[in-house]
Amino acid sequence: MSAQYTGDVTVGGPAQTRELPGLTVTKLAVSEMANNAYLLTSTATGQSLLVDAAAEPAALLALVGDADVRTVVTTHGHWDHHRALPEVVAATGAQTVAHPADAADLPVPVTRPVGHGDTVAVGDQVLEVVHLRGHTPGSIALVWRGGEAAGTHVFTGDSLFPGGVGNTQGDAARFTSLLDDVRARLFDVLPDSTWVYPGHGSDTTLGAERPALEEWRRRGW
Repeated sequence: MSAQYTGDVTVGGPAQTRELPGLTVTKLAVSEMANNAYLLTSTATGQSLLVDAAAEPAALLALVGDADVRTVVTTHGHWDHHRALPEVVAATGAQTVAHPADAADLPVPVTRPVGHGDTVAVGDQVLEVVHLRGHTPGSIALVWRGGEAAGTHVFTGDSLFPGGVGNTQGDAARFTSLLDDVRARLFDVLPDSTWVYPGHGSDTTLGAERPALEEWRRRGW
């Protein structure tokens, strides 16, 4: 990990970059909702992928610069995560990736629908799609397994944050669905060292959050 990377970024402030063996992750906060956007770049090929073209297209395109962005993944259909998608796609020609259950909420067509267990390439690197049902019907996370040298990393959108799962608007069934999916599809299969990059706010790890899982279930949010 780069010495300066903490995962704490602020709207209007600089991006932070994390150099991992095989993949570079650059995190930027945008908009009044303090959304996180992540630019992932294969160190071998230079090809890039953007997670959530949330807002402030000028800032995102400055982040992209001359990167070879082939793909924009939208983690879910909520408006604050895709407001800059039309401008970013127009500027880069990138394919758009999202789960079909949320595709109708996006402002541009989804050119590559994905489901649970599918993969998305970033150059020579592979991201696994994890469907996490509850925050929205089509919320997805992206898991990158970087091996022994880089570890495991997951981009969770609004499904998992430090301190809890995403907002389910007090709907008990949606909350149970989301917590069950997060537990079975992330905590039960990935190591505690897995780094979590959420759709808003600071990063965390699965190990830091794991002891609170039953507390989250008891409190119901």
